[in-house]
This record gives sequence, C-alpha cells and structure tokens, in this order.
Amino acid sequence: IVIFSPLILLVSGMVALAIRLEGEGPVIYTQERIGLNGKPFQMFKFRSMIPEADKLREQLVRESGEDPRHPKLKDDPRITRVGRLIRMTSMDELPNLWNILRGQMSLVGPRPPTPDEVALYEPWHMQRLQTLPGLTGLWQVNGRSDVPFDEMCLLDIYYIENWSVRLDAQILMMTVPRVLLRHGAY
Repeated sequence: IVIFSPLILLVSGMVALAIRLEGEGPVIYTQERIGLNGKPFQMFKFRSMIPEADKLREQLVRESGEDPRHPKLKDDPRITRVGRLIRMTSMDELPNLWNILRGQMSLVGPRPPTPDEVALYEPWHMQRLQTLPGLTGLWQVNGRSDVPFDEMCLLDIYYIENWSVRLDAQILMMTVPRVLLRHGAY
C-alpha cells in the first residue's frame, strides 16, 4: 500500500472529482458490514449509486427475484454513470484500504456482508465470518458477481480452511486480470 500510495491518491482524487461533478451526494459511502466473528464495522467505498440507494434495495430484490443474500443486483438502476465505470474497474473499493489499515479488513478474504444479508444466513454460512473480510477473495477471482450465493460461501469456506501465504499471493495475482477484463463486474 505504501509503495503504491502516490498512484492510489492520484486515482482516488480523480474518482472523487468525477463523483462530485456528476451530482449531489457524498463522495464516500459508508455502510455497516459484518467482519471477523460477527463484529460490525463501517466500510468505506466511493459512492457508485444515487443518494439513498439503500432504501430501494428491498423493493428491487423483490421485483427482480434475485437472491437477497447476494451482494449485487444485475442491471441495478441505482448505479450512476460514474458508478458503473468505477465498479467495473473496482476503483469504488479504493477507500477499503482505510479499513485494511484500521485492521477491519485484509487484502484477501471473504467479502464483508451487510447485517441484512447475515440475517438470512443458514448456520453453515456463518463460517464465512471466521476470518477478516477481504478486498478480494477466492469467489471474486472465480466469477465475482456471477457466482451464486451458496457457491460463494463454499469458496470462502475453502479459503478459510486452506489459508496460506501462497494462496493469498495466487488470489492477489489472479485479481488483476479479473479486474482488467471486468469478469462478473456490475
């Protein structure tokens, strides 16, 4: 993070300016997420949706018929033009680095769920919460948002049970082409 901090700051400044120029609302979006051992924390991201988008999620999930435990909706109408670009390139997650520096997240691990998602978990899904959540993970490099929820959980559990520095390095190396090629990004 330290080595790439000048580039991260430059890109973050450009993203923040684009969000600000696009319209009203905060540049940084904060949301309660569930971390290690079920402990809640505030996660930071660049705002990629219209202001107050969270209030529309339940209705959109009902209308789309998508799994409410899955983090993202395909063709989500709440996403802004700038938001679509920063999501496809994963630049919306740059502020997650602050969560990593604060010890709430790690570079690699399961995606941190929202409390609403956790409320819908079956008991075996809770195993995802046995490690720090990550900026990237095994499910992200295996299809990102196209991976069904139960498969996402199985990949996260496999990661937790087979963790190694080598596995983390492999996931980090696989993340770069997945982001650049925009596999499963929406």
